[in-house]
Amino acid sequence: MGGQYKITGDKYPRMRPARRRGRLAFVAVACVTVLGVLGWGTLQLIDVFTGGDKASAAGAAGCVTTARASASPAAAVLPKPGQVTVNVLNATTRSGLAQKTADELKKRGFRVGEVSNAPEEYDKKVAGTGLLLGPAASLKGALPVLGTQLPGAEHRTDAARKGAAVDLIIGNGFKGLAKPADADTALAKLTAPRSTPAAEKKSC
Repeated sequence: MGGQYKITGDKYPRMRPARRRGRLAFVAVACVTVLGVLGWGTLQLIDVFTGGDKASAAGAAGCVTTARASASPAAAVLPKPGQVTVNVLNATTRSGLAQKTADELKKRGFRVGEVSNAPEEYDKKVAGTGLLLGPAASLKGALPVLGTQLPGAEHRTDAARKGAAVDLIIGNGFKGLAKPADADTALAKLTAPRSTPAAEKKSC
């Protein structure tokens, strides 16, 4: 070639391939996407393993258990001292003990029935402080009430016995009735309404 299109000099233009900018941008976006998915998956796994415990704890904290107490009617059936008739019987060799004890029981509000020596089957055969004897129904009524006046006495029932009166048979170990203050305290505890737990109620 000649003329005006003649190439002069010792440098020639070089042909370079086009930069692949589009491919690099795609790769970068893909990497960011993959990292984001991995991070989201990790958070989900953490929630799976820890979220249940948190929910249980939150549920437990939100639940409140309440128990209501109800008064026991058992104490209501016990008779008052004025409703209890006591026969005072002396099974010891000490004379006058039955009358003295009967007078004291009367001062404390009890009704006194027979006052005498114990029958042969109990005479000089009661080793303890005393024996409280009554019909079967008195085991949860008159005998516990009378027992507050003579702690340590044996309680015994006779199924064949009639009537509501009970016997206080004075034993060889008898030294006297309980002090009035102690007897009153024991009687108050015995007749006081008792609280018993009712069904529990939960509110969440």
